[in-house]
Amino acid sequence: MQNTDAAPAGTLLDPPLPRRLMLSALWASLTFCYLYGDYFGLYKPGTLQHMLDGAGPMGPATQGSLLFVALLLVVPGLMVFLALALPARVTRWLSIGLALFYAAFVALTMPGAWWFYLAYSSIELLLCGAIAWLAWRWPRTTPVSIR
Repeated sequence: MQNTDAAPAGTLLDPPLPRRLMLSALWASLTFCYLYGDYFGLYKPGTLQHMLDGAGPMGPATQGSLLFVALLLVVPGLMVFLALALPARVTRWLSIGLALFYAAFVALTMPGAWWFYLAYSSIELLLCGAIAWLAWRWPRTTPVSIR
């Protein structure tokens, strides 16, 4: 007897992705957006001269300010791995908290920005929202009822 519910022959299987893998991929995408946004920002007229004159992304370039920016940008990159390696509860709360923090940070940098940066920032906000939403909706085991 033939199963009428089966997909036609040659149909591609599309198994669901594990939550951790989706979060890791979103963190990787966010990291790439940050990197490319900053890279294209170097093409704004006067930016390189500004850097050569000792200015950093948040005022004068000092060891402290550059360390702060480095730590700010390394976290999303680390979350690519940590989303796969940390316990589920830790991954969930870190993803929610960090995604909300980075969304707020990005939103604060948007006013007056060039269009390319606004485009990147908008995508970054969507990615942060997706990270927080997926982490918030992390599947749980269903309790076993005893009869």
